[in-house]
Amino acid sequence: MARANKSIYSALAANLLIAITKFVAGAFTNSSSMIAEGIHSTVDTSNQLLLLYGLKRSVKPADKYRPFGYGKELYFWSFIVSIMIFGLGGVVSITQGIEHIRHPETLVNPGWNYVVLVLSFIFEGASLIVAIKEFNKTRNGLPWWKAIIKSKDPSGFLVLFEDGAAVMGLIIVFVLMVLSHNLNMPFLDGLASVLVGLLLIFVSFILARESRSLLMGEGLSPETQQKLKELIEADKDVITVKSILSTYQSPKEVILVLIITFQSDLDTEELTAAIERLRREVKRKYTIIRFVIIQPQSANIEEGNQSKDIFLA
Repeated sequence: MARANKSIYSALAANLLIAITKFVAGAFTNSSSMIAEGIHSTVDTSNQLLLLYGLKRSVKPADKYRPFGYGKELYFWSFIVSIMIFGLGGVVSITQGIEHIRHPETLVNPGWNYVVLVLSFIFEGASLIVAIKEFNKTRNGLPWWKAIIKSKDPSGFLVLFEDGAAVMGLIIVFVLMVLSHNLNMPFLDGLASVLVGLLLIFVSFILARESRSLLMGEGLSPETQQKLKELIEADKDVITVKSILSTYQSPKEVILVLIITFQSDLDTEELTAAIERLRREVKRKYTIIRFVIIQPQSANIEEGNQSKDIFLA
């Protein structure tokens, strides 16, 4: 999360400055695409603030209302960010672009736009480089797309996608603005706004899909579950692990539920000691697992005897 904060703060500073300069340039030059880019940067600035708010809320300690903590706040606000990119970024840009295609306006003093675009590209590019470096530290050698899919920290890949979309949007606007100016085809400026809007909608769908998956509850990977099963079944009092259930509460917190078949000759004291031993070992081996809930079953349960459930966290 510290790495995510670094990329978020760099993106926040860049987008705030860029949004102001884009709106000023758009007002001086009657450029719809520049106004669209200003809207894009304003939405991105708001998104960084929402992500920082989500990060702050997610580390709030558990209480009687949220016994497992507030970790999912980050996932909720990440989903809200994806919706904002769609609504305030994509839809508004497309609407404004269509209006300027229908009623094109000739650019006035386009030099302002070129200066702003170059400066914006430098700032957005620098922010993107920071986001790439920080995300690269967390992907552990995985391919980029697979690392994004497997990531449980949306604040990292959200900034990565936002900055990437911003750089691509600037390139689109620059190319079509040059063509619009040199070919005297002012409707191309509106077309640039539409293309930027479509780009933002595409990005928002990807981010919404990933954020929704995390918000609905993703569990430990099959590889990690298999290692957990081997670790637990190595205990002398365990016969087999019947079921492993898990869910991420936050990028650094997992709730784990284990249904374990123990040796049938264990008395209550021995069973309690075995559960406590397993709980400590799991949390020692996997520091990301914060809550461990164990439901024991004796070996003869399948013969009709009733088991006694013990939950420890």
